[in-house]
Amino acid sequence: MKVLLTGAGGFLGRYVLRLLQQLDIPVVALGRTRPNGLAQSSFVGADLLSGTDFSSLVGQAGASHLLHLAWVTEHGQYWTSPQNFRWVDASTRLVQAFCAAGGRHVVVAGTCAEYDWGKGYCHEDTTPLTPATVYGVAKDATRRLVTVLCVQHEVRCAWARIFFPFGAGEAPARLLPRLIETLQGRSAPFGVNADAYRDFLQAQDVAQGLVTLLRSDASGSYNISSAQPVQIGALVRTLAQLLGQDPRCVLEQAPQRAEPAVLAGDSLKLQALGWRQQFTLVQGLEKTLRDLSVSTQNPQAAFHGA
Repeated sequence: MKVLLTGAGGFLGRYVLRLLQQLDIPVVALGRTRPNGLAQSSFVGADLLSGTDFSSLVGQAGASHLLHLAWVTEHGQYWTSPQNFRWVDASTRLVQAFCAAGGRHVVVAGTCAEYDWGKGYCHEDTTPLTPATVYGVAKDATRRLVTVLCVQHEVRCAWARIFFPFGAGEAPARLLPRLIETLQGRSAPFGVNADAYRDFLQAQDVAQGLVTLLRSDASGSYNISSAQPVQIGALVRTLAQLLGQDPRCVLEQAPQRAEPAVLAGDSLKLQALGWRQQFTLVQGLEKTLRDLSVSTQNPQAAFHGA
């Protein structure tokens, strides 16, 4: 196995790259910037949205497996960004080139935003795929296109619908970093929908799920989720307790917007492949805070996988 990895410098990509290295799985990163600590010989530089010739890049990598994570990720913007349409095109062309070059297995990162969020608990084979955002529609369209391409080339393809990952390295505007800043008095209080339930999963567990799909040559759609929805108010109180702070600065604020009451994924299909969640919510929060503390001295140490 040799893995061609896109998005290696992103939030989840850094965890995946470190895990592949720990498992001694050869990996080549494809993207604009070479990740820190990755040898030049294991990096192919390219802007995936530039209309580049993917055939030559795929040939240069010489990989048997493709793990495609790259996408527009700017927090608060990716839901409606026009770049979603460009990523549909780039992702499809990349998979086409990979299959044509003799690739054996494709894994692509999808999203829980593909589901009908009114259903609450999302199951891969029964919950309707009726995305309500440009981002969700673009991801679902990509799934349909790359699935057809892989069938035509007789290449196995797994689609990973990721729920709510958290961990060191998240964008500062995401929920957990904002909560940490607010609870520690470093930013203004904001409100949350405390009664809503969400499916949070530590980023290292997400990386394990993606690599499980790679190593098992899985095909079809898989949720990468804890399957254990947690009330957002409970998340705030737990995090405040770990930080030794008062959660009322958040919980007494009015919610910023209405949200679905429950949004969680069933992960039985992934578990059937051997994946197991390593971190409970409390353990995941403890790890995140520990990694954030370490990263103030060494930014890359946050992804050591301990």
